[in-house]
Amino acid sequence: MSAVSIAEAWPAPGQPFTVDDLDRMPDDGRRYELLDGVLIVSPRPTTVHQLAATRLVTLLENACPDDLCVLAEPALQLSDDTEFDPDVVVVRWEDVGAAKLTAPPLLAAEIRSPSTALIDLNRKKAAYQRFGVQAYWIVDPDPREPSVTAFELIEGRYSTLATAAGREALRAEWPFAVEVVPALLLAGLPDRGRP
Repeated sequence: MSAVSIAEAWPAPGQPFTVDDLDRMPDDGRRYELLDGVLIVSPRPTTVHQLAATRLVTLLENACPDDLCVLAEPALQLSDDTEFDPDVVVVRWEDVGAAKLTAPPLLAAEIRSPSTALIDLNRKKAAYQRFGVQAYWIVDPDPREPSVTAFELIEGRYSTLATAAGREALRAEWPFAVEVVPALLLAGLPDRGRP
């Protein structure tokens, strides 16, 4: 792949973005994702976001059975015009190896950022639901009151499985038994006005 400018990667006027266009975007520190042909550009994640993601990966990895795999920020192609970089996924080993995941993960987790909060909760959630991702978690890394909301796919629609905040535990059984305490995802952060 050769380096191109954003202008060179942009599709022809009036044409939607495709995954092929997305693959040509330059690596400039931003996160480029694609949702129904619309480019979503997010700033580099904050260190609090990265801390929560790293801790979640570690927690899941420690509970993960041998036949499954935990990945951080893989490219997940849902269709020719939709591709995300979820913060954390759990997949089967047979899905690991290509440049992108193309089968629905068993779990996709997004660490919420102010710039993507509504997209994560609405449009991404709907896209993951259509794609058949069995479990979708949204982690809010607010240092004052971190939380995790877990959704489970039931008869083709997401239902809220559980929500936990602060020191409450979220207990999930899918894709394997694990307990998530949101406050522990941010443990060690200096007190910055927490109540």
